[in-house]
Amino acid sequence: MKVLGLISGTSHDGVDAALVDFSMEGDLLVGRLLHSSTTPYPDALRARLADALPPAATDLAEVCALDNLIGQHFRDVAVAALGPAVHDGSGADLVCSHGQTVYHWVDGGQCLGTLQLGQPAWLAQGTGVPVLSDVRAADIAAGGHGAPLVCVLDALLLGGSTQPVAALNLGGIANMTVLQPGEVAYAFDIGPANALVDAAVLRLTSGVESYDRDGRYAASGHVDLELLGALLADPYYALAAPKSTGKEHFHAAYLESVLSLHDEVAPVDVVTTVTELTARVVVDAVTSAGVREVVASGGGVANTTLWQRIRGNAPDVTWRTTDEVGAPADTKEAIAFALIGWLSAHGLPGNVASCTGASGGLVLGRLSPGRRGWPALGAADTVPSRLELR
Repeated sequence: MKVLGLISGTSHDGVDAALVDFSMEGDLLVGRLLHSSTTPYPDALRARLADALPPAATDLAEVCALDNLIGQHFRDVAVAALGPAVHDGSGADLVCSHGQTVYHWVDGGQCLGTLQLGQPAWLAQGTGVPVLSDVRAADIAAGGHGAPLVCVLDALLLGGSTQPVAALNLGGIANMTVLQPGEVAYAFDIGPANALVDAAVLRLTSGVESYDRDGRYAASGHVDLELLGALLADPYYALAAPKSTGKEHFHAAYLESVLSLHDEVAPVDVVTTVTELTARVVVDAVTSAGVREVVASGGGVANTTLWQRIRGNAPDVTWRTTDEVGAPADTKEAIAFALIGWLSAHGLPGNVASCTGASGGLVLGRLSPGRRGWPALGAADTVPSRLELR
């Protein structure tokens, strides 16, 4: 079964796509990565999206417009990913679209809701195949945080390890899955990965640059210890797992509120300091989990300074990337949503309750039929115990 996974993460810079052909070999689920890509948002759409995100005020007319414009961009990405096969429907059996998170509603440590935009009807009409979307809502309705969902991939991909191992994602927000031999222990959002770094770079460059390419700005500045201490005092870091957060908490206005009490810090030193913040909170999470091996993915891995600071703060830990286990670091989340699509199509849970806090495992998402109607879905004959990406 070929499933196209699509996601735009909390950095809202573009859409990652992964087309995976899944097949069962005994109890081993084999995934063959047929296509992967990242397609930036058009500048005007990304600016419009950024202007609507919390803490900015917006209205329902803008939400409606963004839902459809984002859906159209996801459609264009999907059509390009499927190529000529999109015309006869042979390119994919299912599309699983995460969409674009615009708000993750957490109050008092409890997740009350989440909202992803990207109207799936555009995808269903554009590709002709069914589309699974809104994949986080069921977990939240069952008492979970709807996040992290990527831990279902982590469990199948890394669950065969004979020692405790953590899967780390460095997107806009950093999240981590901790696996003990033979079981998934827990998962949670650690805090900002690139979210505050991106905000600091926008501030430094007056909006000309939106991220710290190769970590060059962070490498040229100095850590301001007083500012770092103020940032580390955020109560979120002391919350117990499972927990989730997003850019509705760690955003540019949040950074400005902290900087209002530290206005003497040079803009380039702000970039260096928030980079160090990410390194510190990630290493604290890894150390607290007691793991000695971490397999990392996400855009933060490409930030040379951040990646060096993380590894330098925990020299006794073995650090590697998901490229070594068949999942390109910048494509892993798209692969995860392709997997969730396959699981839902076979009546299998796509969440891991011990990671999200939900009351149990759940088949995720809601389905939009393609041009040829509803797909033929059925329960899996065998539940996979492992995943191998080839």
